[in-house]
Amino acid sequence: MSGTVLEQPLPTFHPFLATDVWRLLTNQAERRADETFMTWQPFEGDSVTWTYGQFHRQALATAAGLQERGVREGDRVLIHLANRPEFLLAWFACAALHAIAVTTNARSSSDELAYFLADSGATVAVTEPAFAGVVAAAGPGLRWIAVAGAPSEAADLAFADLIADSTKAVLPVPDPAAPLSIQYTSGTTSRPKGVLWTHANGLWAARVSASHQALRADDVHLVYMPLFHANALAYSVLPTLWAGAGFVLIPKWSTSRFWDISLRHGCTWLSTMLLSARAVMALPSPPRHSYRVIAGPTAPDFGQKLGVETIAWWGMTETVSQGIMTDGQRVDRECIGRVAPEYEVMVLGPDGSPARPDQTGELLIRGVRGLSMFAQYWNDPEATRESFDEDGWFATGDLVRPNPDGTLSFMDRVKDMLRVGAENVAASEIERVILEATGPGEVAVVGRPDEKLDEVPVAFVCVEDAPGNLAERVLAACRAKLADFKVPREVHVVVAMPHSTISKVSKVELREVAAAPEGLAAAQERWVAAAMSDPSGDAE
Repeated sequence: MSGTVLEQPLPTFHPFLATDVWRLLTNQAERRADETFMTWQPFEGDSVTWTYGQFHRQALATAAGLQERGVREGDRVLIHLANRPEFLLAWFACAALHAIAVTTNARSSSDELAYFLADSGATVAVTEPAFAGVVAAAGPGLRWIAVAGAPSEAADLAFADLIADSTKAVLPVPDPAAPLSIQYTSGTTSRPKGVLWTHANGLWAARVSASHQALRADDVHLVYMPLFHANALAYSVLPTLWAGAGFVLIPKWSTSRFWDISLRHGCTWLSTMLLSARAVMALPSPPRHSYRVIAGPTAPDFGQKLGVETIAWWGMTETVSQGIMTDGQRVDRECIGRVAPEYEVMVLGPDGSPARPDQTGELLIRGVRGLSMFAQYWNDPEATRESFDEDGWFATGDLVRPNPDGTLSFMDRVKDMLRVGAENVAASEIERVILEATGPGEVAVVGRPDEKLDEVPVAFVCVEDAPGNLAERVLAACRAKLADFKVPREVHVVVAMPHSTISKVSKVELREVAAAPEGLAAAQERWVAAAMSDPSGDAE
């Protein structure tokens, strides 16, 4: 495993002994060689379909090509692609070799990619022409870069050149403890953390998510969420594979194309985000369709509109599958369901004791690391230790409310996170970039409610002798170093910040101003007065 050692070994006995993700695909290809597995539906041009047998053969040929070009067990392979078939061919090829797929947001900046490459230690990359230049600039030490699609001067070879004689692939012995993938997820630190999954994690996602969804072999998932997110892989692709079903992959969400694609391919299952759910709610529904279940944070009346069951659920990259989900009964818009039988959940109130019904508290979850929970944070044992207590409880950073009927409702996030459309964004990550541009001072980023994206980032900057063009400088720095969805929509240069009783910037007040900026002048007067009355900043 090229020196990759799990901090906590898997149990002696578990459901996936002596197998791995590649063997799951191999077994299904043997059983369902001529049945449809993946259909690629681009927005321009005809669809392309792979049977289980065809996909397995092409993924194995890709693995042989990776191996011919020096990729070995434990090596990290950057997969920096938007949704397209080559993403999954490369991902499963890595799984075949026990190489580690490093999947990154296709909208990442060069600065972000440079961090991902340095932290993961990836030595080769698979990308596409639009991103090849950014990848090359971020990873000058990469041995080679392959591109899917048209040739690129920034790449060394085309993805097609990775296809080799599949019979020459030398595969390792199945090992469920072998590292499978690293997915970077925003956290409370200034840089995202790499969540390490084992092959056992991948198999858990496949089996448990398929069970939670009651997937059948005749189901067809519509996959529009980005494949570099856990949701698309763990909630759609892998459970589809486990059930022997099929899925339709599209480049991204398209409201105008939704019903045409869904009807054309007979889609039955959709894992959705609130933004896309709202878009479908606003569309006229066809008299007949094939959907039977739609899952995600959907509106309570979504199912009634479409005449299908809706499921709400809660999970995160670290939990691999869903730790909480509804049983078909929605209580209110915030309800995320009941504890899944495969996990333990605890909710702690402000005093650290178990929260009472209708009392908001922090959500903790417990499973088996490397199996039902992620193995560890890559290259960051300290962050891993801080995330788990001595009894194995993982602090999620989410606030929930236990309801008298046994369900849980999502209330807020303890972690200083923003939800921009389908993206999780750490405020501290944006703050780091702003501080680099401004120098010493105070910087705070909060979310402002947004009709389309739920919330968007807004920055407050307080520095001495601020130049008149400071806001423009801040935006320029953010555009240069951050993905576009992380760039603040507004920058407020202020002469004082509100502070809590522990000297921290009061983001509660900043959120109020971000939502109603016409109150900024009056708010600044209060903040200045508070600072003058209490120079230490410990003002109420």
